[in-house]
Amino acid sequence: MLKKILAGLAAVILLFVGVVVTRPDTFTYQRTAVVPVSSDIAFALVNDFHRWTEWSPWDGLDPQQRRTYSGPESGTGAGYAWVGNDQVGEGRMTITDSKTNEQVTIKLEFIKPFESTNTTTFTFSPTEGGTQIVWAMSGDNTFMGKAMSLFMDMDAMIGKDFEKGLATLKDVAVADAKKHAESVAAPAVP
Repeated sequence: MLKKILAGLAAVILLFVGVVVTRPDTFTYQRTAVVPVSSDIAFALVNDFHRWTEWSPWDGLDPQQRRTYSGPESGTGAGYAWVGNDQVGEGRMTITDSKTNEQVTIKLEFIKPFESTNTTTFTFSPTEGGTQIVWAMSGDNTFMGKAMSLFMDMDAMIGKDFEKGLATLKDVAVADAKKHAESVAAPAVP
C-alpha cells in the first residue's frame, strides 16, 4: 500500500515538473496609456528617479521605506535603491539607456523577498491627444516563476500596478504641464 502511495506521489510530482518546464522561458508584461501632455513632460517624470515618489504605484505601500540615489540626477547611469517592508521588499534600479523624450530603459534588480533581474522599458511617442506611454517589464522565467504562473495570473497582478502607476503619472504630468503653462504665461516682474 505504501509503495502505491509513494508511486502515485512520485507520478504527481513528475507530472507537475513536466507541466512547469513547458511554460515559457521568458515573460513580458506591459500596459499603455495616453497622457494629454507633450512627451518632454511625461519623459521627465520617468527619467528622474527622484520624481518616482510622486507616481509610483508601490511608493505608498511602506511610508518608512529607505531610499537612496546614486549616479547622475537623471538619465543614463542614475540609480535608485530601496529597502522596505514585505510589500515593497528590497531592490535597486539603474537607468541603462535614456533617449530624450523617446525611451527610458532600466535594469530592475529585486533582492528581497526573491532575487531576480528584469528589464523595464518606458517608451514615449506622440499621438493624437498627447503622448502614448508604454510601460513594459521583461525577464527570464525561472522554475519558481513558471510554477507560480500556474496558480497566479502574474500579468493581471503586475498589470494592475502598471495601470495604477500610469494613471497617477498622468495626473502628475497634467499638473506639471499646467504649472509650466502658467509660468510661461505669467508676466515678467521688472
